[in-house]
Amino acid sequence: MEKLRNIRKQRGYTQQQIADIIATDVSNYSRKESGDVRIFDDEWEKLAKALDVSVEDIKEEKPASVVQKNDNITFNDTSSFHQSGIYNCNVPNYLLENQQEYINLLKEEIKALKAENAKLKKG
Repeated sequence: MEKLRNIRKQRGYTQQQIADIIATDVSNYSRKESGDVRIFDDEWEKLAKALDVSVEDIKEEKPASVVQKNDNITFNDTSSFHQSGIYNCNVPNYLLENQQEYINLLKEEIKALKAENAKLKKG
């Protein structure tokens, strides 16, 4: 994501500072900025606001013509979906690791907020 990287650098932000803005760790943000991990719409909004630009100024979409076949992802036939309402699939490990990192970050934030809340209740 060259546009995002260039504007971040022009504004003098580190990857760590931007990672903090979108509530992720720096390694995950680095993967987002390099295009290896998806940046979600709400994250685009936060990034644009922090960098004082429009989303269009920093957002780059991967071309739709680029489709990679991943043999690690498999789906059951649609009849099982209609019966159970659930797809069974194998999720690539890097996605699971990414989500686990985010969950751990959220757990840390919850712990800190609970501690702060307890202090405020004590007066």
